[in-house]
Amino acid sequence: MKIIDPETIKLTQYSHGAGCGCKISPRILDEILTSNIATPDNDKLIVGNHSKDDAAVYDLGNGTALISTTDFFMPIVDDPFEFGRIASANAISDVYAMGGKPILAIAILGWPVNVLSPAIAQKVIEGSRSVCMEAGIPLAGGHSIDSPEPIFGLAVNGLVPIENIKQNNLAKEGDVLFLTKSLGVGILTTAEKKGILLIEHAGIAAKQMMQLNKVGEALGKIKGVTAMTDVTGFGLLGHLVEMAEGSGLSAVINFENVPVINGIKEYVDQKSIPGGTGRNWESYGEKIGPVTEYQRTVLADPQTSGGLLIAVNAAGIDEVKNILQQYGLESFGEPIGHLEAQRQKLVNVQS
Repeated sequence: MKIIDPETIKLTQYSHGAGCGCKISPRILDEILTSNIATPDNDKLIVGNHSKDDAAVYDLGNGTALISTTDFFMPIVDDPFEFGRIASANAISDVYAMGGKPILAIAILGWPVNVLSPAIAQKVIEGSRSVCMEAGIPLAGGHSIDSPEPIFGLAVNGLVPIENIKQNNLAKEGDVLFLTKSLGVGILTTAEKKGILLIEHAGIAAKQMMQLNKVGEALGKIKGVTAMTDVTGFGLLGHLVEMAEGSGLSAVINFENVPVINGIKEYVDQKSIPGGTGRNWESYGEKIGPVTEYQRTVLADPQTSGGLLIAVNAAGIDEVKNILQQYGLESFGEPIGHLEAQRQKLVNVQS
């Protein structure tokens, strides 16, 4: 079988899915995780399967907790170095979303060795190393298998003072919501696969996906931040449903304040919509109030290495805005909505 030259590779041709769009839909995932087996209580496990959080959290007994997570997927970009960077930033984000500090990563690699050369996989690993260096952690090892499609990701451990842990299901009525990255990554990457991406939009999605959510560690220290999660394959609506439902609340989104990558609408008009968008909507659409077709397409768009969704009480708003400014995220300092007492629909969108 012919092995592809690393100089001419287009990784997305060798996978049926892309990035976090590969994720199993929320409805099917709920079915998979359903179990009749009673698990023993473990008073050291602070966060586990009982919630839909980004990572597991284990009490180390000294006021500090261990955060443990894993995330991997198939290529969302053609460049192997960028693929390694994106997959790694995405996996490390789960630690930041819990308010923690990453300390160690190990690689997860599946590679079609009879189709794609080891030199291409080496570039993926190098991309991963570069992001781990930015996060200040070692890529300390890993595991690889021969697989029919290229797969890459990380298992990541982190530490967090127990008082700083941020879960996604502890938001309070009256909290306001912030989002630290623009939506539309799935739409742009689909446009690229369709060959309709304009030159001026090339690289925008990749650059955003490679950006670490380092601000999460600083946000974890703010008492007024009541809940936090990162927005990935389920889209903003899916992760907001988890936050609202888990907290016993409903969310109101001001669509005009939701950050969206420039130029997205023209691609939506050309039906550049990932398959994951429809799967997302089928899973939770009945929990969402009335939306336009465009709003649904943007808000359910699967994000890869998306931003942090933050719930913060009135007392913490100024502190959150100051932290966002310190991290160069001042353009995301406008709240996108708020949480209120639960009503018929879990998420309601205002134009």
